[in-house]
Amino acid sequence: MSATENPSEHVTCLALSGGVGGAKLALGLYHHLPPAELAVAANVGDDFEHLGLTICPDIDTLSYTLSGLANLETGWGRTGDTPTFMRALADLGGETWFHLGDGDLAMHVARSHRLRAGESLSRITTDFCTRLGIRARIWPASNDPVRTLVNTADGPLALQHYFVREKCAPIVTGFRYDGTDSARANPDILAALSAPTLRAVIICPSNPFISIDPILALAEINRALRDCAAPIVAVSPIVGGTALKGPTAKMMQELGKAVSADTVARHYGELIDGFVLDPVDAALGQAVRDNGLHTLITPSVMETLDDKIRLAKEVFTFAVSLTKTR
Repeated sequence: MSATENPSEHVTCLALSGGVGGAKLALGLYHHLPPAELAVAANVGDDFEHLGLTICPDIDTLSYTLSGLANLETGWGRTGDTPTFMRALADLGGETWFHLGDGDLAMHVARSHRLRAGESLSRITTDFCTRLGIRARIWPASNDPVRTLVNTADGPLALQHYFVREKCAPIVTGFRYDGTDSARANPDILAALSAPTLRAVIICPSNPFISIDPILALAEINRALRDCAAPIVAVSPIVGGTALKGPTAKMMQELGKAVSADTVARHYGELIDGFVLDPVDAALGQAVRDNGLHTLITPSVMETLDDKIRLAKEVFTFAVSLTKTR
């Protein structure tokens, strides 16, 4: 690709994703589609400043997953990583609640150094992906700071404080996405959404409140999604009344919502054209269809790479078969 060529012109599939759960489907899409045709809009609401470094958990999980460097045992971080830094930090009385492996630390140091030098998060992420051998694109939703705050019964908490430090224990009462009123959307994402080559937008099975909503809270992206000609399909992160990954079910319960796949479909509402349910939730299909959505019922629990590729193929095929009517 030449330096003057617009990468968004080649994208046929744009996926919206958070970290571990969404990255599984993103990996399946990466194997199913020509890599140059896939772009992933990554949540940046999880990003935070820690020990003087800018940490981007969802971008890094996607990067490690697509490059084959993800630690499959822990579900986060880099495979084969070592804890020397954290042990030395503990000896010095430093904060150790957020684990940074030695190899993972290099990612954060390099990113933070380049951000301070004036480079954009998008440019840095693209360069890191190239160096890691990733041929698809991972695009931060914004180059400007967006920070998710979890409102709890005891007061607001930064997302990582809630998720990691407090281990999701506090009772959730709502969410706030600081910075979205002024943050600009990544122009590559906007260009892809208006490009004639785009055939499908897929919302991965990520937590809708803390992984997808921070992306949708960016007005430019929300508007571009509603205006784009390509069908938009969401994959449920709830199967059989439980979350595939993370605290989604707990959050839904505490917010007074039914822990059900059709609750997620209603959450996305008129933004989407189709919804993917696991066979264990097939009985919910009619309720989803009654809300004007097309449905695909197919096994959506991804345990193996074959599972991920099969689901990606079925979801993409389903999406491109739809005629956008909303």
